[in-house]
Amino acid sequence: MLTPQIPKGFRDFLPEKMALRQRVIRNMVEVFERFGFQPLDTPCLEYAETLEGKYGEEGDKLIYKFQDRGSRMVALRYDLTIPLCRVIAMHPELTKPFKRYHIAPVWRADKPQKGRFREFYQCDIDIIGTDSMYADAELLIITHEVLARLGFSNFCIRINNRKLLNSLARAAGLDNRQIPAFLRSLDKLDKVGIDAVREELRSKNLLHNRLEACLSAIVSMNDAPPHRFFETFAALLHTVPAEDVGLRELETIRCVLEAYGIPESRYRFDPTLARGLDYYTGPIFETVVTEPQIGSITGGGRYDNLIGMFTGTSIPATGSSFGLERIITVMEELGTGIQTSAGAQVLVTLFDTGQADISIRIAKMLRDAGIRTEFYFSPDKLKKQLTYASNRRIPFVVIIGPDEARDNTVTLRNMQNGSQTVVSQHTLPAVLRDNLSQP
Repeated sequence: MLTPQIPKGFRDFLPEKMALRQRVIRNMVEVFERFGFQPLDTPCLEYAETLEGKYGEEGDKLIYKFQDRGSRMVALRYDLTIPLCRVIAMHPELTKPFKRYHIAPVWRADKPQKGRFREFYQCDIDIIGTDSMYADAELLIITHEVLARLGFSNFCIRINNRKLLNSLARAAGLDNRQIPAFLRSLDKLDKVGIDAVREELRSKNLLHNRLEACLSAIVSMNDAPPHRFFETFAALLHTVPAEDVGLRELETIRCVLEAYGIPESRYRFDPTLARGLDYYTGPIFETVVTEPQIGSITGGGRYDNLIGMFTGTSIPATGSSFGLERIITVMEELGTGIQTSAGAQVLVTLFDTGQADISIRIAKMLRDAGIRTEFYFSPDKLKKQLTYASNRRIPFVVIIGPDEARDNTVTLRNMQNGSQTVVSQHTLPAVLRDNLSQP
């Protein structure tokens, strides 16, 4: 006998879990489309060369790649950003700025842990074809809107700029070849602490007095109010005054968030935020929750040079990804969020096969009225049909026996309190809607 099992890091989603996922996604989509974003989908399989060399050394190790039957090297998509870049390169006729959302599974050969899986869904929004900081700010506004809509309250959007970090690294004496290694080490600060970051930089022969001083300065700025962030960074960059464009970009973003009314408690400029992917070129951001300690639940940034790998010319782009798995994990642990039931609201019983046409007509009438309705398939005893409704957590049952059929009525049973009411068939949809609206 074959033992039923699934690979480690992969999951089944039973109806109750799937209902929550679908409702979270629907809420995201409603926000995305309210801001003018359009849906996009791409194949789950790409040529390996399309993905390789885009995520940095550590990211490339996590790509699922293999040889297909045609001896071609192919790979499961690692994220939704690189496939988007390929689409833009293949379809230059798309009107710019091009604003798209993409919700689909991705695969990474990662070590499974809490909130981290080998197959998981990403929910991405991207704006292609503009270098305006208003676009980056809009992504942060959408992040705030989505999380607030899902019932989150204790979250903070961390914001930084790769240009700022690159300038800081140059001011500390690092050359362009050393900067990516420095940023990858800095990106681990939240996970391993400052001492471990120093040790890693030392092992890479990057740590010296000037870099040590800069590192201490940016760590001391953590949780600083916006004005101190901008003042301290301006002082650190005094040796490279021509490289303050990163500060100006963040100041524009700050002004947009303030004008839109996003509370300052929901975002902060964080000098330690680096984000490990090598393709970021400007503003970067991620969202963390206070509890539970699960890491970031959204993340993204500007990647103006990435599409150029496919087109040969630079096309400005910025985007953000919502970690659906972690968002749902937090909602489940905190008991917050939205109503998750997506099952039937009413069960229509079947007295016998001779009366099936009446039950079928009642079920159709309720479905046409927008009420989620299930029809019981077998003329079992009423007790068994009621037990089925109870086990399925269906709140109402429509009972149609010979008496009800003769009088053009039904008996409506409330499964939560056991009460029963005789209702005329033509008023049944209105009565049910009224009952379903009750708390």
